[in-house]
Amino acid sequence: MGLPDMSYKVNDLSQQHSVFNQYMAEIRDVTVQTDSMRFRRNLERVGEIMAYEISKTMDYERRTVSTPLADSECSVLTSQPVLATILRAGLPLHQGFLNYFDQAENTFVSAYRIHHNDDDDFDVEVEYLASPDLEGKTVILCDPMLATGSSMVLAYRALLERGTPQHVHVATVIASEQGIGYVQNNMPAETTIWTGAVDKELTSRSYIVPGLGDAGDLAYGSKQ
Repeated sequence: MGLPDMSYKVNDLSQQHSVFNQYMAEIRDVTVQTDSMRFRRNLERVGEIMAYEISKTMDYERRTVSTPLADSECSVLTSQPVLATILRAGLPLHQGFLNYFDQAENTFVSAYRIHHNDDDDFDVEVEYLASPDLEGKTVILCDPMLATGSSMVLAYRALLERGTPQHVHVATVIASEQGIGYVQNNMPAETTIWTGAVDKELTSRSYIVPGLGDAGDLAYGSKQ
């Protein structure tokens, strides 16, 4: 498989000069990562900024709002997106989106890797889904790391049990080129990808390099 077309519906926010890059630097920094509360807050900040950027692509309508002095014409969202998150690492990122889309419905997907015989091969299994009806809605699907892309695609397919979304935004803190290519090849063509950075390398165990390590462990502690 060749490298993905990075100009095709992939929004890499690291290419813009903004305070967003300060948060990304702290998220990657091994010395700052020792403060798990700071790590979670930075993931949340990334979610907030991505929510703001995605909001620019959505539909609005004019509405009259009454102030204490007079009426005012304001632009408001015609509908809220559904925020979908892959547990557990996606929770701080999800909260950032929820801070901005505070009336959104929410979906949670549990997916995990199953390694075979302590080697580098693994399968991804989805074991839990809690979701409202998704038919015809805009879905923002969050996961901090888009490595191989398998978890993201399987999560999307699980969501289809609740209806076919009108549009899907994939939101991730760090993506690999391979993961982006896999999403583009296995999800609807109109899917939009939003990421804080794109890294080229994956290890034999499918961790992104330079990446940031294990986002779930850094946010919530190591697991068995």
